[in-house]
Parts: sequence; C-alpha cells; structure tokens
Amino acid sequence: MTPRLRRLQADHRQVMLVFSRHPHISILQADGMPPEKYVVEFRIQGLVPMGEKEFQQGITHRAEIFLPMDYPRRPPFCRMITPVFHPNIDAQKICIGDHWSAGQRLADLIVRIGEMITYQSYNVKSPLNGEAAAWAELNQAILPLQKVDLSAGL
Repeated sequence: MTPRLRRLQADHRQVMLVFSRHPHISILQADGMPPEKYVVEFRIQGLVPMGEKEFQQGITHRAEIFLPMDYPRRPPFCRMITPVFHPNIDAQKICIGDHWSAGQRLADLIVRIGEMITYQSYNVKSPLNGEAAAWAELNQAILPLQKVDLSAGL
C-alpha cells in the first residue's frame, strides 16, 4: 500500500471518529475508497450573502474538501457549497492558509474552516472577499459571531 493510501485511510478513520457525534460538525459524504472527497456540514453562526451588498446570519453551512493526487504534500482544495460572507472565502475557494505541511491533519483543517465561518479566524490583510474584509475591520467589536470550541474530540 502506498503512503498516500495509508494517509487517506488514516484521515478517513480519524474524521469519522471525531465528527460522528460532534455537536456542530458532520461528515455528510465521503467519496472514494479510501475517500478523496468530503462534504462537511457546519451548524454554527456565520454570515450568508443575500445579494450584492446584503447578508444575514445563517446556521447551516456546507463545504467540500477534495484531496488531490499529491496530497498530503499539496494542500486539499476546499470550497463552500453554500455561500458564506467571509474575508477568506469566495465562491470558488476557501483560503486555508499559506503554510500547509504534510503533517497537518484533515480533522484540524475541518475545524479551521468552522472557525473561519464563525469569524473566530480571519485575515483581512490578503482577502479573497474585499467587502467582507472591510466589514470585519469595521465590526471587530462583535466578532466572533459565535465563540465555540470546535476542536473538542481532536
């Protein structure tokens, strides 16, 4: 068995174990044997765009995580299936950071995406969504939208 397949199997076991009873995060879909694509549901406070200049709070968000052929040397490709108003998320991708290492765990990445949705984590210095970055800078006093420890069980 190749190192990549061992890693995919280990990731799958851990993700299913950690999120099988998680109060805020569920794995809705895992495609492949072992899985290379996941659909994750987050039940947390986030902002949902409602047109060009409007948004509202939402509590259910879905993301897709795809593990490329050279994973874990290369980072997963992540995108939101449901729209989210966030400085580091646009319609095509989630910016998971500039410093991916092969030792990072998939479960930790899933938690980080949840922390981004709740604005527990955001970067306004190099945004994918400039409007969301400007909004976050003006509204720092009300952030995060929800302070919750999503890493329970890791």
